[in-house]
Amino acid sequence: MKSLWSDTSADEFADSPLQLRVYSSRLLGQQADLVLHGGGNTSVKITEKNLFGDDEEILYVKGSGWDLGDIEIEGFAPVKLEILQHMAGFDHLSDSDMVRMQRAAMTDPYAPNPSVEAVLHAIIPFKYVDHTHADAVVTISNTPGGEEKINEIYGDRVLIVPFVMPGFILAKKIYQMTREIDWAQYDAMVLLNHGVFTFDDDARRCYEKMIDLVSRAERYIDDHVEPPKAAQATGAIDSSGVDLQTLAKTRKQVAALRGTAVYALFDDNAEARSFAGLGDVDTIATRGPLTPDHIIRTKQSPLIIQAAAAGEVSGTEDYAAAYQAYFDSHADGHQVCLDRAPRWAVWKQHGLVSFGATLKEAGIITDICRHTIKAIQLAEKLGGWQTLPARDLFEMEYWELEQAKLNKHKARPELQGKVALVTGAASGIGKACVEALLERGAAVAALDIDPAINGLFGRDEVLEVLCDVTAGAALKHSVVNTARRFGGLDIVVSNAGVFTANENIEDMDDDSWRLSMDVNLTSHQRLMKYCVPLLRHGIDPAIVIIASKNVPAPGPGASAYSAAKAGLTQLARVAALELGKDNIRVNTIHPNAVFDTGVWTDEMLQGRAKSYGMSVAEYKANNVLHTTVTSKNVAEMACAMAGTTFAKTTGSQVPVDGGNERVI
Repeated sequence: MKSLWSDTSADEFADSPLQLRVYSSRLLGQQADLVLHGGGNTSVKITEKNLFGDDEEILYVKGSGWDLGDIEIEGFAPVKLEILQHMAGFDHLSDSDMVRMQRAAMTDPYAPNPSVEAVLHAIIPFKYVDHTHADAVVTISNTPGGEEKINEIYGDRVLIVPFVMPGFILAKKIYQMTREIDWAQYDAMVLLNHGVFTFDDDARRCYEKMIDLVSRAERYIDDHVEPPKAAQATGAIDSSGVDLQTLAKTRKQVAALRGTAVYALFDDNAEARSFAGLGDVDTIATRGPLTPDHIIRTKQSPLIIQAAAAGEVSGTEDYAAAYQAYFDSHADGHQVCLDRAPRWAVWKQHGLVSFGATLKEAGIITDICRHTIKAIQLAEKLGGWQTLPARDLFEMEYWELEQAKLNKHKARPELQGKVALVTGAASGIGKACVEALLERGAAVAALDIDPAINGLFGRDEVLEVLCDVTAGAALKHSVVNTARRFGGLDIVVSNAGVFTANENIEDMDDDSWRLSMDVNLTSHQRLMKYCVPLLRHGIDPAIVIIASKNVPAPGPGASAYSAAKAGLTQLARVAALELGKDNIRVNTIHPNAVFDTGVWTDEMLQGRAKSYGMSVAEYKANNVLHTTVTSKNVAEMACAMAGTTFAKTTGSQVPVDGGNERVI
């Protein structure tokens, strides 16, 4: 591991220990082999004037909820050092009381809660303290004789501490261990199965001690084992067959156990495939997490996915039963069992899958899993992968402070965890549907033939796909990519359409008729054909068809458009009848006079309004309710049909037109 320290950058903060603390913390946070997603913590001790003008020692320690990789000054909690040091002398202190006392000792009531390791940082008598969960060090300690190996690598310059629960218990343990020692004889502490602390009065030396310690552990591993050989990447799984169905089925089963929709991010990079192909992966993957700090995100073990006969998926029920048994074996009557759903899975011969109620959660789990599988394989070659006993893992998973974090649930958007696909998504109603689905928490595949679709939304939650819906192979590929990207498919908004030129039947060009039928009817049939096998394993699946007011109230000169939309509506009715047995709802919207679309130019609007003897504003509101209908109004109806409002409705046709006299 290389030092990222730059004297040029650090010199900018020479007069500000806190700014320098921010700088070196970010250096640690930039290296994923040291900390992942909020892991680790840092601190600096600074003498400041209090409100009375007296000098006071303040510990600035990383605040809860902040990530070292992008921490700011505001991410450090200022706590009175004397109070923290006094707390270390208590015989007993619950973690909730510790948090309360730390909060009371802060000099800024608007700062975040101090790290649960604040007391430990306070009793280390150096200005700067760094704490990481360095993969290499933890990997070595997670092997038989791990403590002896650590001692062999570092000698007597490192204090070795057996695993103790973080928080007050750990601080108290180290307080008792170090009361009679000279801290100057140590460069660091290694907490077995947990991580590393370094300390110094100089920020650079403190940081580079960490880099040196981790580098020595990495060299030890390199000297004793060969790195895992990654399998040759073979690209995507065969999503047209049982494999993609397995992914979708597993996602649905996990969602049912968790009680909420989830995404299933499939990782089939070379390392993941190689790990999933190991003959003993069932046993080594389920021994426990890399560090107990990960358990709150990953649980104690993954699900093992293996497709059974006839395309069925086995394993989730066994996982749930095993988790219940794990809880029952260790609970003391005060805890309430968490959901029994796995957070990640090993898909044998394929790769890894991470489950998250949000894409961010699933992405974090993916990162943790990649580090975990590397550590497992290295530790196996160092004598065997072993983690903490189940009792210790349970105490960490059901730690009162971690449970407090989990219980701070915010109201979830209605469609969070759902996967939607929208055609004709680059403008008008389609674009509005994408935006409305995103607002309600869904991830969306946005398809359009217009190259403007690329970069239009610019969010991880949107898969932007350039696609001609009349090209069957491209459309099928888009559906496959959607399910593969997010783990399944739940909502389809079949919207793509074209308004052909006004032509009387006897004068109609064959190409106009053919284009309308291809885009406005046949493409929708093909889309349903490709989506239905996935929707069968979707979470509360729904299809929303965007038809037209021309179905109940056609006009002259629009036979190609009206006939295609009428056929589409009939197709939707039949689909509702066919798919009801699979609990797939199919409902239709008939919009009219939606003028904020690409079809309606200012010139066209002015011409139409003039022909009716109206202003443009009057023409736009020329309906029973005298209101303007927008793409957003249609999108809101589409979301209602995809959500709980229409949970018991299928085969319906709903106008969104402000009230049309001819339709009424």
